[in-house]
Amino acid sequence: MNRYPRDMIGYGANPPDAAWPNGAKIAVSLVLNYEEGGENNFLHGDAGSEAFLSDIAGAAPWPGKRHWNMESIYDYGARAGFWRLHRLFTSRGTPVTIYGVATALARNPEQVAAMKAADWEIASHGLKWVEHKDMPEAEERAAIAEAVRLHTEVVGERPRGWYTGRCSVNTVRLVAEEGGFDWIADAYDDDLPHWMEFGDRDQLIIPYTLEANDMRFATAPGYIEGQQFFQYLKDSFDVLYAEGQAGAAKMFSIGLHCRLIGRPGKIAGLMRFLDYAQGHADVWFPRRMDIAAHWAANHPHQRYERPSQMDAARFVAQYGSIFEHSPWIAERAHGLELGPAHDSATGLHNALCRMFRSASAAERMGVLTAHPDLAGKLAAAKRLTAESTAEQASAALDSLTDAERSAFEKLNTDYVVKHGFPFIIAVRDNTKDSILAAFKTRIGNDTDTEFTTACKQVERIAELRLKDMLP
Repeated sequence: MNRYPRDMIGYGANPPDAAWPNGAKIAVSLVLNYEEGGENNFLHGDAGSEAFLSDIAGAAPWPGKRHWNMESIYDYGARAGFWRLHRLFTSRGTPVTIYGVATALARNPEQVAAMKAADWEIASHGLKWVEHKDMPEAEERAAIAEAVRLHTEVVGERPRGWYTGRCSVNTVRLVAEEGGFDWIADAYDDDLPHWMEFGDRDQLIIPYTLEANDMRFATAPGYIEGQQFFQYLKDSFDVLYAEGQAGAAKMFSIGLHCRLIGRPGKIAGLMRFLDYAQGHADVWFPRRMDIAAHWAANHPHQRYERPSQMDAARFVAQYGSIFEHSPWIAERAHGLELGPAHDSATGLHNALCRMFRSASAAERMGVLTAHPDLAGKLAAAKRLTAESTAEQASAALDSLTDAERSAFEKLNTDYVVKHGFPFIIAVRDNTKDSILAAFKTRIGNDTDTEFTTACKQVERIAELRLKDMLP
């Protein structure tokens, strides 16, 4: 099947209210990445030194040798930056989620002890903080398993959250298949948690951020002073807080690194932001494990049969009657590049309509002539499709007076004689009286105009039918 896997719908135009605990208008998730000792390093068996996210402008790997300056910058994060951040957060009682690289945690036992004493969540940031994009699937699966094993050995309990960061196209699926994670953060696609399906597993995704993130101190374009970081965080907070006040509470992720935000001139911006955010009422500072527990309890995943995942036979059986007696439309639509975008009533309607619109005039005429007369002989003989029967009943066309039935019969006959196809209207959008009025008006149109109008009404009927079946 020709399928497009990306989900660009999300929650759509009307996202749910997160309904955070105690009526919070926003959930601020503070994440501290602990990578010091897990980065690329010749000492760690890597091909060369690290070159990513440091204060060295234009850094490049040193193949086959140690990079003393790079190492010392990472060392700063462990020796000074971490403890400055630890004092900041613990003095305020602000919960934190650690993204901990397993090998880095193993090389920093005092910091791990301090994280645990502060009751911070220690999630996994992978086995090593290295690039995964070209890693073979089997090798990445083994690295995930080893990360869990080593993390459990070092921390004393297995991680329940995961973020790789420098991930591959396989990462999220492989972590979900591991089966032990309450949440995965390798996504930047929303302001709210959401679910993904992997086989029989419903996996919660808690999206992360690369823009409300101190990594921008080490990239271009980026922040060059703490005030810029504060201003960006404040602006983001203000917009999300206002949305929460309007009844659509969101999540705000902030990404931090010991060697970056831990520097005095940078952390000042973070301090100002915490002062600002904590000065507002109804602000929740959860660990990501708290967000996951809340979401699972209050927004559990609901599975349904998804059109884009159906084989052709099932797809046609389910949607072949959406266009009256015209299963060929569904047969053709199944061959399109379907995906999550077509698993809703609106999305699937678009796919089916594309096939109807691109059909020949004769084929579209066949769809029109497949429609029954309104309140006609087929209805009287109870030979309509289930859909048509329900639709005509919705406008009380199944309970006409003798005079009304006679009027419909004459209009039906005159309309077909003039235009060559039945009068078609989305009866669920109308009343008996408005249908009669439209009938009397449209019968006077030229046939080309009526053909166009009837085709649009056929599409509207299909849309209403799909909305009975899909989100």
